[in-house]
Amino acid sequence: MAKSPVAAARRKNEFGLVLMAALITAIAYTLASLGKNAQIPARIVPFLIALIGMLLSAHVATRLFAPGADATLLPVAVLLHGLGYVVIARLSDRLAGLQTTWSLIAIGAFAFTLLVVQRPSDLARLKWTFLVIGSGLLVLPLVPGLGVSVGGARIWVALGPINFQPGEFAKIALALFFAGYLAENREAIATSNRQLGPLKVPELKYVLPITGAWAFAVAVMVLEKDLGSALLFFTMFTVMMWVATERGVYLVLGITLFSAAAYLAYHLFAVVQVRVHVWLDPWSLYQGKGYQIVQAMFAFANGGTGGTGLGLGSPTKIPAAKTDYIFAAIGEELGMFGATAVLIAFLLIIGAGLRIAIRADRPFDKLLAIGLTTTVGMQAFIIIGGVLRVVPLTGITLPFVSYGGSSLLANYVLLGLLIRISDSTARRTGEVPNTLTYAERFEARRARKRVKA
Repeated sequence: MAKSPVAAARRKNEFGLVLMAALITAIAYTLASLGKNAQIPARIVPFLIALIGMLLSAHVATRLFAPGADATLLPVAVLLHGLGYVVIARLSDRLAGLQTTWSLIAIGAFAFTLLVVQRPSDLARLKWTFLVIGSGLLVLPLVPGLGVSVGGARIWVALGPINFQPGEFAKIALALFFAGYLAENREAIATSNRQLGPLKVPELKYVLPITGAWAFAVAVMVLEKDLGSALLFFTMFTVMMWVATERGVYLVLGITLFSAAAYLAYHLFAVVQVRVHVWLDPWSLYQGKGYQIVQAMFAFANGGTGGTGLGLGSPTKIPAAKTDYIFAAIGEELGMFGATAVLIAFLLIIGAGLRIAIRADRPFDKLLAIGLTTTVGMQAFIIIGGVLRVVPLTGITLPFVSYGGSSLLANYVLLGLLIRISDSTARRTGEVPNTLTYAERFEARRARKRVKA
């Protein structure tokens, strides 16, 4: 394989940043153990070595399979992942063990994604397959005997001892479908040659499949009372349509439809009314539905500017501190500085994802990068904004930070796709040598063996 100074520089920078993130995680874990138990765990050294090795293995996968990729995404994701793990370990040793297992699986899925997805544009040919997969995953929680209701939302599937959220993977599959369909039909969709009242719209045969898929997905999420995911999916679809067509009317139409849907949801669903009421006046429901948000407010107040210190706060007073309210736990023990650092980290991920989309030279790659970046950014905004009472809280996880195997696994697959898009773009634009990928070299060797035989 030809060596590239650009690729070497990016991987060197990435290694240094990933190592720094791993060391920060190790130090934070040690401080949390000291704060919680007033002593360092007996097996801290082998544990930290294993932790750092696990996080660095993600860098090794990038170095091997995507040497020309952006050097920002992985270190920031590793930092968020490590910080989330420290908070989870501080809350529960049992959950920390489970999160360790899921972390290994997630990083393995990240490496597998980089290995299998060699050319992102090849995925465009499978757009209808991704539509079927995404739709199937969405309806899975509604199947009797499989779906499980938690907190009023039917978004979980139980398979023996394993519970997971299929919607986390459905979002990725449907983003792949939208990117493939819009890349193929964006010219026809952008051309408005039919009059519908005051608006000019494209031909129905071009917009019906994608709008039908969108409407189906949103309807299923509403039936499952997974309103946070419905909002997330709605935003992803609107942004991808806007970018694909370069027409602001789709953005305006999306905002209008969302406003109308929010109004109807408020009047049709009691759970929405409760969440809005809690958002506006949590103190009146302190002994009930407003208890968690009030405790989160107490946590932020207790943390102040510099925080109480890792292991020295009282995040256990928040029932869902490991999942929906993990940002409040961070705000208490790391203060405004720590909470701001988390916000900056997500802004860096969004910025890196948008940079990958802007630099992409193929419509499918560009649209997929936009869709995946919008998913991460909107998900972070919904949960952080909900905890801070900027918007009504909805039950979704904070990417890379919250406890949860399916969320962590899906986000690492998403990360792998973004990194693969970045690497492929760098190859085609000449930033790094456009050499054969590992899979292509393997196929070439097999072909040569068949010829010799």
